[in-house]
Order: sequence, then structure tokens, then C-alpha cells
Amino acid sequence: MKALLLREIKSFFGSPIGYLVIAIFLLLNGLFLWVFDGDFNILNSGFADLSPFFTLAPWILIFLIPAVTMRSFSDEKKQGTIELLFTKPLTVWEIVSGKFFGALLLIVLAILPTVVYVFVLSSLGNPEGNIDMGSTLGSYFGLLFLIAGYTAIGIFTSALSDNQIVAFIVSVFLCFLFYFGFEGASGLIGGFSGFISSLGMDYHFKSMSRGVIDTRDVIYFVSITILFLSLTVYKLKTLKW
Repeated sequence: MKALLLREIKSFFGSPIGYLVIAIFLLLNGLFLWVFDGDFNILNSGFADLSPFFTLAPWILIFLIPAVTMRSFSDEKKQGTIELLFTKPLTVWEIVSGKFFGALLLIVLAILPTVVYVFVLSSLGNPEGNIDMGSTLGSYFGLLFLIAGYTAIGIFTSALSDNQIVAFIVSVFLCFLFYFGFEGASGLIGGFSGFISSLGMDYHFKSMSRGVIDTRDVIYFVSITILFLSLTVYKLKTLKW
């Protein structure tokens, strides 16, 4: 699996994809948070708080992560190299895990530079250092789990089709559904609104953003990730057979 993981990383950074993903994520966040006037502008808010970043980032990642993962298996199937993968001394789980962790590592590398925002806001606070570190660390922790869920969904949709555009569109739809779809549907239903809302990623991400790491939130994200990775393994096994 380690060889496959390294191969994925090399493929990302051996082409413009890896650099574009990191640059686009940082550029879009930087513009909305520090340049453009609006609800996400930190300087205009008057508070040393990173909540605008954690509100904006999941929506940008809904499009960015599917763009990274759409070629994971679609490209292998289109070029006919999926059969070569199956001949390697790897289980299907190891193949899927290698693809998953390769894409996950790329997105995490895109997130890392945003830690600078924490130090900038800490120095801008009045008094200096006046920033809620508990909430900030909880939000970063939640964002990592959210990224893992998005990546697992993207890997799964990539295994469904040999067309990268189809994989991208389906992945965006599923990521949107699991992030905001249940929250939106809960407003239309009266009695079970709380239960339906708790099925969405947004509910658990916001819970973590309060700075309290609840095991229910962790279990939710781990379950979503394992579910879609398991579906990917099942789909690939049907191809292998």
C-alpha cells in the first residue's frame, strides 16, 4: 500500500493538479477572508475569530476534493490500467486505502498553510492573543474529519464511472447532500427535524467547532468514511470478478 500511496502523491505533484489544488484553495480563502467585503471578511467583523474560515472552507472543499478524487479510479479504468492494479500483491482494501490516503494527504497539505491565520489573528487581537484556541482547534479537528468524509465519497464516485466529469458531478452532489442536504430537509419536516439534521455532516462539524470533541461526532465521521470506502471496495470487487 505504501508504494501505491507514494505513486499517488507523485502523480499529484508530477502534474499541475497538486499545485493547483493548494493554490486555488488558499487563494479563494484568502480573497474572501481578507480582501472581499462581505460576511466572510475577518477584518470587517471586528472579532479575532476564524469562524468565517470554517464556514467557508467546507463549501470550497465540496468542489475541490471531487476535482482531486475524480481521476482516482476513473482514469485507471479509462486507460485500462485497473487490471494491472488487480495483479499487484495487494488486496482491494489496500488499493482503495492507498488512493484514499494519497488524496487525503494532498488536501491536508492545502489546509496546513491556513494555520498562519491563527497566529495573525492572535497578534491582531485586543489584547494580543485574545483568540478562542479551544474552538479553533476543535474546528480544525472537525475539518480534518470532514475532509476524510468528502475524500471517501470522491473515491467511491470515481469507481462508479470511467468518465471523470460524471465522477466529479456525482461526487459534488453527494458531498452537498451529506453536508447540507439533511440540514435543509430538516427545516421542511416538523417532528423529526432534530434526527434528520443529525444525519448531516454540517451538524457534527458545527458540534466539533464549539471546541468539545464528542465521541458521537467522531464515530459519525469515521462511519461515513468507512461506509463509502467499503462501497468502493465492493464496486471494485465486482469489476475484478
